[in-house]
Amino acid sequence: MTRTHDTRAYDEVAVGDALPELPIPLTRTLIVATAIASRDYQDVHHDPGLAVERGSRDIFMNILTTNGLVDRYVTEWAGPAAVVKAIKIRLGVPNHPGDTMVLTGTVTAKHDEDNRVEIAVRGMNGLGAHVTGTAVVRLPSKDAT
Repeated sequence: MTRTHDTRAYDEVAVGDALPELPIPLTRTLIVATAIASRDYQDVHHDPGLAVERGSRDIFMNILTTNGLVDRYVTEWAGPAAVVKAIKIRLGVPNHPGDTMVLTGTVTAKHDEDNRVEIAVRGMNGLGAHVTGTAVVRLPSKDAT
């Protein structure tokens, strides 16, 4: 079931459900602006020359931005009444400008006692896995949506 503004109900979710893919174009502006917005002024996130000097092929996305994009992905699927309880991620290859990261997810567990849903999340780009991890959200019961 695809929803745009409704919150997904716990009763409507099954282990094995796939979240829809979310492609995110990795623009230089996105990488620089989100680093600055998160107060990460490390030069590797905004200065191409210094990033190359430090061993990278270009600037690259910071972990706070990646974490925020994973949160966005899960909450867009779950809906506005869902509560994110935890996000645990591990970074892999960098996100460089000019590529696209595609986020995917799968429901891996449900906990009936408190309506928690665990989701395995992965973000792939042209180099491989940029981010892997899990998110835990609490969803309302069907009668509460």
